[in-house]
Amino acid sequence: MAVLLTAAQMRAIEEAAMASGAVTGLELMERAGAGVVTAIFDEWPELAEAPQGAVVLCGPGNNGGDGFVVARLLKARGWDVEVFLYGDPEKLPPDARSNYDAWQTHGDVVGLTMPNPTTDEIEQVDRATAVTGGDPGPALIIDAVFGTGLSRPLGGLRALIEACQLEGNPLHDRNAGRPFVVSLDMPSGVCSDSGRILGDDPGLGIGADLVVTFHAAKRGHVLSHGAQIARRLRVCDIGLAEHARAALRVRHAVPPEKPGWLARHVTRSVTAGRAQHPELDKPVGNKFDHGHALVLSGGAGRTGAARLAARGALRIGSGLVTLGVPPSAQLEVATQVTAIMLARVGDAVALEAVLKDARINALCVGPSLGLSDEKAALTEAALKSGRAIVLDADALTLIAQDPALFAALHAACVLTPHGGEFARLFPDLAERLAAPASAGPAYSKIDATREAAARCGAVVLFKGPDTVIAHPDGRAAVHAATQERAAPWLATAGAGDVLAGFITGLLARGFAPMQAAETAAWLHVECARLFGPGLIAEDLPEQLPDVLRAFAP
Repeated sequence: MAVLLTAAQMRAIEEAAMASGAVTGLELMERAGAGVVTAIFDEWPELAEAPQGAVVLCGPGNNGGDGFVVARLLKARGWDVEVFLYGDPEKLPPDARSNYDAWQTHGDVVGLTMPNPTTDEIEQVDRATAVTGGDPGPALIIDAVFGTGLSRPLGGLRALIEACQLEGNPLHDRNAGRPFVVSLDMPSGVCSDSGRILGDDPGLGIGADLVVTFHAAKRGHVLSHGAQIARRLRVCDIGLAEHARAALRVRHAVPPEKPGWLARHVTRSVTAGRAQHPELDKPVGNKFDHGHALVLSGGAGRTGAARLAARGALRIGSGLVTLGVPPSAQLEVATQVTAIMLARVGDAVALEAVLKDARINALCVGPSLGLSDEKAALTEAALKSGRAIVLDADALTLIAQDPALFAALHAACVLTPHGGEFARLFPDLAERLAAPASAGPAYSKIDATREAAARCGAVVLFKGPDTVIAHPDGRAAVHAATQERAAPWLATAGAGDVLAGFITGLLARGFAPMQAAETAAWLHVECARLFGPGLIAEDLPEQLPDVLRAFAP
């Protein structure tokens, strides 16, 4: 289980390691720089074959110090290295200043004025990074301007970024004459805790072909813009593992005047990519030992979403799956299903009758259900049953419209909103998330999902490429389908309905709501990645057997 760190958590780990006497700041900086160089040559082995050119952009903090180490190590390999410093060398932190001085025995440093580089300075960077005529230009641009400690917008660096041709996601191709961009810790401009680009212009940020971070991934690597503008992420071990667990509890890292700061930035961990194998928790037994899921369907012509969810629940291992169908749609559904059973559920009274069967232990309500008063009553009856329940699509809209339904949510519920549904359910949280991030640490999707879960008393799975899952007690996990796990073909009609079915099936098998949501989200992406381009929603459940076979220990 990987833990995604905040900037404060990472700082606490480093401080604990240095306080123990096991390592100095200079040693950590040297390890970081060496790890970056190793990662570069691992990523692009052709760059190790012969020295080439590199431009290193260093910032005013320790991220810049790491950049000076990278410059020195590349120079030692015979590379032609140009170094720029955005800031005043006299104000560099001590360790960064030591590496600045060490670099000066190898080459010059060109100063860039803070906060706004001059036109002449920008033109000099432009010339250093340009690819013109027969000149191949630099093979690498090292972005060591701002790392995890960024708390303000880039501002005057816009012109510098444009001069380096680093805007957006570069999709560089060295064979086409473009340099590779490598960011140290974070792409400059991205908030480490939220993944959001700080400032009023969300399009401003240094796109990176490779981000090399240290010790552990940060939340900003898998959230929002941070996940979108970096093609690949590598985590470099710099020898902090033995200090990490204790460091996340250190009280000296917390400003005494900010007691709430500890809870948000130091002690509360967020995990990434956790899943539990659904086929191994109950290896023996009959179908009733594996649960019975009930999926409620919409009326005639609106049954496809529920059938997708039901198929997902069945494939993921629910022992039985029943579709609750209104009378007008019963014949339509009967011609489309085989192993899935049918029950006539036209209203709340009919649902209550079906739920007298105590073996039905998980419900899925919402996919193409409809928004009538009758459907609201049906949703209310489902909630009042106390069963484990996935609430998706139309059910979420009904809950957003009716305070009584919202109040009926309970701890066995899993809500699965996309961005629009989240905004209807939690308009104030969505507004905060959509507002420009003027300073760091910025309000993040993790913050919003945690607050939503606490408010409704249920697990919330906030969908997107950077899906966030939160429990009312503050536990949270990020399941990002980005970078190496990118699956853009998941953006297809019905994929969310299958996800709702996966969660429902795991609930039927006895998974706790948080476990079910996390495991289903992970498997959902793995199914999409296994199938690849051309995916449609119907394909997702059919990939599960192969995914589960590969997943088994």
